[in-house]
Amino acid sequence: MLRLTLIRRLALCWAMLMAWPAGAMSVAFLNPGKSDEAYWVAAAQAMQVAATSLGLQLEVQFAERDQLRVLELARALVVRPLANRPDYVVFSNDSGTGAELLRVFDGSGIRCFMAFSRLSAVEEAQLGGPRQRFKQWLGSLEPRAADAGYLTGKALLEQGRAAKAQAADGKLHVLALAGDRSTPSSVLRNQGLLQALSEADDAVLDQMVYSSWKRDKAAEQADWLFTRHPAARLVWAGSDQIAFGAMQALEKRGGQPGHSMWFSGVNTSKEALEAVKSGRLTALAGGHFMAGAWALVLLYDYHHGHDFVDEGLQLERPMFVVFTPAMAQKFEDRFGQRYNSIDFRRYSKVLNPKLAQYSFGFAQLLR
Repeated sequence: MLRLTLIRRLALCWAMLMAWPAGAMSVAFLNPGKSDEAYWVAAAQAMQVAATSLGLQLEVQFAERDQLRVLELARALVVRPLANRPDYVVFSNDSGTGAELLRVFDGSGIRCFMAFSRLSAVEEAQLGGPRQRFKQWLGSLEPRAADAGYLTGKALLEQGRAAKAQAADGKLHVLALAGDRSTPSSVLRNQGLLQALSEADDAVLDQMVYSSWKRDKAAEQADWLFTRHPAARLVWAGSDQIAFGAMQALEKRGGQPGHSMWFSGVNTSKEALEAVKSGRLTALAGGHFMAGAWALVLLYDYHHGHDFVDEGLQLERPMFVVFTPAMAQKFEDRFGQRYNSIDFRRYSKVLNPKLAQYSFGFAQLLR
């Protein structure tokens, strides 16, 4: 059954490749998320708009949050005939798969680029950086993930003070439902929250748990967290789906998000933006789903003779904004979960020789 499944996937990949114009710059994106997961669908959509804008061919394959599947998809790319392999592959170090993916692509002729999440410091100490041990690994681009945790943490605490949500001890008690323990972007988001808390002498973290990015798991965890820590009225979440799971647990108890407890989240799903506008979600950080699209800008320039090495091989850039209700409405009016209005050619150094530095912030797209 496994072999049959692999053969079917190879056949599908081959069919997709046959439609590519000869000589076109080609990129495969190994999407670690689910094909119905709002964040990773948005990331793929933005990349497709960037690919169309820049005139390159993009192939997206979803790993459906399966670490073994992403490796299987990588091996399927490598076994294609040499002439039909993509020029580049973009992938994330999601759940710590990046190192093994580099090994899979080593010697394949496919140049690698990490987006969204890079290797951890421990992994880099063992394997080296881009263009060292793995010559085909060109570089990485990731959002400054700590910003997401810090900005939402600060906004959540500000709301807690405004709502006078302090417990009997005079402190704001916070519960944190994080993504996972190993994905570097998740770790950095958590560190951002901890930084925000360290700057507040009136706040305390009661407990942090890991929800594996799953809404249903977050709901189960929040249910017993609310019982264990009755003084907590602020809930920080590593993603919008985690936040919604925690809200669900509160509502089952008769509570009301935005009134009896306050929640933060990360991502720009339609549900999350609506929750910001309604007041159910107090703080939402987003814009980082564009990292893959920005990666294509870097690869386009590299392919056309302008190496991004002049700005660094492992780029970590500010991408997050905190959405107010007004900004959430502006986002929906402008994009509506589609990003066709963005001209990615404006951000290429090859196409704009006077451009001094790459700019990957999300706020510029809302102006």
